[in-house]
Amino acid sequence: MPRFPSHLTGSGPSNPFPGIKVLERRIGREIPHRLGSNEGLDMPHRALRERFGDAMVEHVYCYGDSEALGVRQRLASLYGLPLEATLVDAGADSLIALALRSVATPGCTVVSASGTYPTFGYFARGQGCQLVERRYREAPGLLAPDLEALKESAHEHRARLVYVANPDNPSGHLHSDDEIHRLRAELPEDCWLLIDEAYHDFRDDADSAFSREVMPGVIRLRTLSKAHGLAGLRIGYAIAEPETLAMMMKVRIHYAVSTLTQAAAETVLDHHSEVEAHVRAVKQRRERLASHFRDLWAEVLPSATNFIALRLPSAELAGRLNQKLLEAGRLIARPAHPDLGHVLRITAVEDALVPGRFEILERAILEHPVQR
Repeated sequence: MPRFPSHLTGSGPSNPFPGIKVLERRIGREIPHRLGSNEGLDMPHRALRERFGDAMVEHVYCYGDSEALGVRQRLASLYGLPLEATLVDAGADSLIALALRSVATPGCTVVSASGTYPTFGYFARGQGCQLVERRYREAPGLLAPDLEALKESAHEHRARLVYVANPDNPSGHLHSDDEIHRLRAELPEDCWLLIDEAYHDFRDDADSAFSREVMPGVIRLRTLSKAHGLAGLRIGYAIAEPETLAMMMKVRIHYAVSTLTQAAAETVLDHHSEVEAHVRAVKQRRERLASHFRDLWAEVLPSATNFIALRLPSAELAGRLNQKLLEAGRLIARPAHPDLGHVLRITAVEDALVPGRFEILERAILEHPVQR
């Protein structure tokens, strides 16, 4: 089992302001009079009421539940997760930073694929970590983080943590459950595995037994930004052993998830059929989009996400087309990392299916086919 940094073990830091909701649970009764939290309870908020209404304003006065129990209870009920193995924070990005603060120390080595979701590298460097990157595996119909290479680097550099996005961003590749189990088993004993599952809901097997698994030495991250449509409110959750989450709580910003955000998330989770319908619609659009580009003889990579990835013949062509599309008011994504500069990523939204939306790209694909 990998260890925690010494400055967090023992007594370590503790949250000096757990909040009224947590205090009520500790003492077992309601505290009806908030007379010491220094909140602006008497602010009339006339402008907010005029714009957003009373129902919104009632959630802005008070500090929220620092443990987000209502959200966690709903997640546990909907997805069969152990309540004590969940932690809510301000989106997957915040959870990446939180995981690094909890298990990594300045100067330690962390490992990831070169070109995977770049926020991990951004936070790792900000934590003072040494980032080792390994190239993706490439073959016809395949662009995937090389788990064997990541494992080798973890042993070679005595890494503190390995990061894997699964499904991957930007390739869309999905590693099997067995591959993830094998990676964890073959990493050094003192190395953490951080699995970014931001696109988990778009897996065809999203409700499998593996989805509920709490693995030793593993921190799994998910978000409510994609399938649940709450990107602007910033909320996501981690799945890990309670001991690991307790360490994460020691370095977490107490009220990173606002009262309003928690209320919105609870509402969406209470109407889960809408989420399920949205996921089905996204998958249908993804397949329509993929089929459209395949008919043009483009190389569309397999995707278990809410986007498709096109692999073009060269990074120069991909960069030029990305710029032309942007100038025409069509923003798609091209990885900044040079190893994946030949990839273009398109989100499977309805607007992407409008005829002529990608005329610039379509003409170029017909002129530079990658498969026949």
